[in-house]
Amino acid sequence: MRIGIDIGGTHTDGVLIDGNHLVAAAKAPTHPHNLLASINQVLQAILTGQDPVRVQTLNLSTTLTTNAIVTGTTEPVGMLVSAGPGIAPSHYRIGDHYHLVYGSLDHLGTETSALDEQDLEEALADCRAQGVKCFGVASKFSPRNPAHENQMVEALGNQADFVSCGHLLSGQLNFGRRIHTLYYNSAVWRTFRTFAAALNASLKGFQLEAEVNILKADGGTMPLARAQQMPVQSIFSGPAASVMGILATTRMNQDLLALDIGGTTSDIAVFAGGQPLLEREGIAIEKRPTLVRAIRVESIGIGGDSSIQVVEGRVTTGPQRLGPCMAAGGPAPSLMDALNVAGMATFGEVDRSLQGLAALAAEHQLTPEQLAKAAIEAALDTLAAKITGLVREVNTKPVYTIHEILTDREIIPDRLIVIGGPAAVFKDLLAAQLGLEVVVPPLYEVANAIGAALTRTTSHLTLTADTARSRLSVPMLGIFRPIARGFSLQEAIAEAKKLLAADLDQAGVALPDDEIQITQADAFNMVDGGYTSGKNIRVEAQVRPALVSRLENSDVALRIAGAL
Repeated sequence: MRIGIDIGGTHTDGVLIDGNHLVAAAKAPTHPHNLLASINQVLQAILTGQDPVRVQTLNLSTTLTTNAIVTGTTEPVGMLVSAGPGIAPSHYRIGDHYHLVYGSLDHLGTETSALDEQDLEEALADCRAQGVKCFGVASKFSPRNPAHENQMVEALGNQADFVSCGHLLSGQLNFGRRIHTLYYNSAVWRTFRTFAAALNASLKGFQLEAEVNILKADGGTMPLARAQQMPVQSIFSGPAASVMGILATTRMNQDLLALDIGGTTSDIAVFAGGQPLLEREGIAIEKRPTLVRAIRVESIGIGGDSSIQVVEGRVTTGPQRLGPCMAAGGPAPSLMDALNVAGMATFGEVDRSLQGLAALAAEHQLTPEQLAKAAIEAALDTLAAKITGLVREVNTKPVYTIHEILTDREIIPDRLIVIGGPAAVFKDLLAAQLGLEVVVPPLYEVANAIGAALTRTTSHLTLTADTARSRLSVPMLGIFRPIARGFSLQEAIAEAKKLLAADLDQAGVALPDDEIQITQADAFNMVDGGYTSGKNIRVEAQVRPALVSRLENSDVALRIAGAL
């Protein structure tokens, strides 16, 4: 049996699945300052009458890291950065403790300038004085040679509680993305570590001995122990859960759109030929590009709890959220209250919705019905504009799905799939607004938790080989070793598959060899003095996001855990 839990901004959803059958589903309020309380509520609801010993896997998607960044409650990070040819590292400055350490490697990983020990000691002394305990270390060409990063890590010694090391992030050479990723990874580490420890203790109280995984932004999972070393990978795991939930509950093979309407935001995803698009190079966090691979999702500040305002006679909905809707005890009118007043929904205390809208409407010489209609239209206009813009943007560049790259291929969606609590209410409204067929799948209220439960572990690595120097590198695994000068592309492919399988096995994940996909395999001759001196080989291998099964039943009653 498998458990999936999705912690959203407004609600926490949980499901218990046996094979491809849903056994139980529950929904509880999300307590932003006590996420474990929300988790415990849904676990109590879905495990009632069940044997917890039968649960083998618990997958969790969480807004924890996202919220820490958005709310500015992250850890101060000491960034130790050394350079190389190209753009100066000062261009990528991030955070309040960004230190440049003189020293450089060239594009082949050859040291051209040793690290300046005085620069390094001054940086460490400054961080000590400021009480900084989490660090990121980055050397420009560390995927080719980690020597400078290793030297900085060694110098940190016991001064650091946690260090994010650049060459362990990715085999890509994009220096700016690597610096940003290091920073955010260390910035959220302590928050995530504290949560993970409390989660483990909580699960023992339910007699759960299941393997615990965290959903990643790319639609796969990673073991909780690994997530504590790479917590930045869990950012945007909620939108990834919604995409995987749609795959688990809807059969498709065409271009389409997906919309997850939550209480705080709505997330839009695009599917090409039934497969979600992937941000292959990495997503941006606070407009800074990173190396975090992710399913491509556009978030919009429109949800059931989006507040309604009237400014100079113009009615707007969102992106502000002042709390739950008034029907759920909130302080101010929201979109869900407008739907109640318009007679499109009967959520919570409908009388409170009417009272709230009536008071706001009276201030602006409107009736409650007029205000409700205008608020709903404003929300629909915002959603339609974002959806149209996203499709237009997607068609301006090559498209990567979780399977492959698609070129010279225009995506023309003809269907919109909607999930989330208010999905059924929005079905006809969106169909009229967009002129598309709109489908609300079974179990739309807990689709995110279903997606979390049924997604499998993913991983990837980049292997490079320089036969002229007789050197093989797999930076993410910390592997840098000699090879024979005759090392071939086919040997590189076989080695990449073998190493990725071994790494997953070490994490407790067993996969057949045919589940490992080679997404790039290139070999180029290297020329020195007019003669071929060797080959430069690059191989990228991945275990792509996929489901362990699809659901077959949809007749399980949704349990409400706690007061909504």
